[in-house]
Amino acid sequence: MRWCVFCGSAPGNDPRFAGYATAVGTALARAGNELVYGGGRTGLMGAVADAAVAAGGRVTGIIPQQLEDREVAHRGISDLRIVGTMHERKALMAELSDGFIALPGGFGTFEEFCEAVTWVQLGIQRKPCVLANLAGYYDPLVAQFDRGRERGFISPANREIVQVLTSLEALLDLVSRNTTPERILP
Repeated sequence: MRWCVFCGSAPGNDPRFAGYATAVGTALARAGNELVYGGGRTGLMGAVADAAVAAGGRVTGIIPQQLEDREVAHRGISDLRIVGTMHERKALMAELSDGFIALPGGFGTFEEFCEAVTWVQLGIQRKPCVLANLAGYYDPLVAQFDRGRERGFISPANREIVQVLTSLEALLDLVSRNTTPERILP
């Protein structure tokens, strides 16, 4: 199983966030799952990759040339792929992954996760999309998704594409399996 993890290139201001990323990277590797991520060495991206590497896991990072030029690419991972654009990055991440997880992050994380969800909605891919709403970080985004459903912009079936996990234990249980889940219940 190859999980694509979207997360911040910054650590955030709550030390629990880095702990979550470390726990996820470790659990993925110990289960024999591969981590696919944005290829950075800083913030939560660096934490999840470092943890997977330390636990003996395979890590594929995909980074646009522009970010690699800024020397933010992680050189200590199994497979670093440098692509031309952010669009190429997202397409390759989707191609290489069996499912998507969003840990805390900023605009890039939001955008990448929502694009993966949209691709499921449009039938371009059929892969689980898990929003790790740890420490309530994504409460406002979950509320917005629910508001979209309530106001008729997101169908009830499409709202269910985003599977929200609210505990680290549930997330670690998910990534500790080596199978592709059809549906993950919170």
